[in-house]
Amino acid sequence: MIAQVMFAILLALGIGLFTRNVRRIIGVIRMGTDVDRNDRKKERWAEMIRVALGQSKMVRRPVAGFFHILIYLGFVIINIEVIEILIDGLAGTHRVFASSGMVYNVLIGSFEVLAALVVVACVVFLFRRYAVHIKRFWSPEMKGWPTLDATLILVIELVLMGAFLTMNAADGLLQHRTDLATHMYYHQAGSFPISQWLMPFFSGWDTSSLYVLERSMWWIHIAGILAFLNYLVISKHFHIIMAFPNVWYSNLEPKGAMNNMDAVTEQVKLMMDPNADPYAAAPEGETPSRFGAADVMNLNWVQLMNAYTCTECGRCTSECPANATGKKLSPRKIMMDTRDRLEDVKEVVAREGKWVEDGKTLLDDYISREEIWACTTCNACVEACPVGIDPLSIIAEMRRYVVMEEGKAPVELNSMMTNIENNGAPWAFPAADRLKWAEQ
Repeated sequence: MIAQVMFAILLALGIGLFTRNVRRIIGVIRMGTDVDRNDRKKERWAEMIRVALGQSKMVRRPVAGFFHILIYLGFVIINIEVIEILIDGLAGTHRVFASSGMVYNVLIGSFEVLAALVVVACVVFLFRRYAVHIKRFWSPEMKGWPTLDATLILVIELVLMGAFLTMNAADGLLQHRTDLATHMYYHQAGSFPISQWLMPFFSGWDTSSLYVLERSMWWIHIAGILAFLNYLVISKHFHIIMAFPNVWYSNLEPKGAMNNMDAVTEQVKLMMDPNADPYAAAPEGETPSRFGAADVMNLNWVQLMNAYTCTECGRCTSECPANATGKKLSPRKIMMDTRDRLEDVKEVVAREGKWVEDGKTLLDDYISREEIWACTTCNACVEACPVGIDPLSIIAEMRRYVVMEEGKAPVELNSMMTNIENNGAPWAFPAADRLKWAEQ
């Protein structure tokens, strides 16, 4: 009973802490402005199945895609075994599903094969990061915590899989011991195609030591899973949970289509209407309180969810033409900076009970103006993202703020807009002179 009570307390603490932290993140995301992304449901289901479940964008880079799928499948399928662990932990049983016979043997054997493949995938990813030294893993924004985070998650997965296989190895040996005394529940159950290779390392141990090893690995495995669950909330690997809703709510409009503001569009239509009253007041309630975004609260909630979904894989930055030519812009950094700002906002809300201005904004304090004006708006970053994140939309909103709220567009852009206003075209000569070049 003591073990069962300890397990129940550990489970309650792990799930309770995770729930509290997720609610805080949801609360911050809800601070974003409203946007309707529940239309075209059939397309959204298809996109989620293809991209989030089917990993279709991951395999565009075959090596990384293949090994990511191994970890993905291993994470999903092996955790089915957690159901049995939960029942055993709360009820005081051992391998409660063992009575299913051959089906159980196939399941445990499959779990072991997947665990071994996950170990291989983690080793490959560590090799790619530290031996091959792939450039996108060592960009300036990846210094410090981001690199440590990526390494920790791989090490944690290795520890979890190692604990699972060692537990099975000890269990398999105990099943053939006759001096189990009070531990008679180690009856023969399960198939161990991988952990059988570990058994020779422990075959010389006495029964009591094997029992301690099996129980220790059992506790490390389940405690590690609960710790991993709570680590996700502070890690880029929160995308494990966020990827599915993020793909569902992704923008289905054609790439390059801009979200024109209704209030601005209406004003432009009035300017172009010769019969409109130029002095007419704008309809009450239709003028937005702010144009564009200076801080995360001015972004919509899908953009904020994007920030928490970012995997920091760097595919967006590696496809960015501005970054390739040495510009300061990195789409990955845009998402990381947005998430960092959200984390600061979350801490203020947790401390004060509500949002209180802290003297900082996303623009200038986290993301520089040089970065947002380096963007070519080509959508390469959006197309490259494996989970449907849209860094360009955040850049566009900050540009909109700079132009429409502050009137501080770059000189080149101001010249173009002046030419459009005066000449009806971006060039510095009237429409009547446009074809003079052909007379030469």
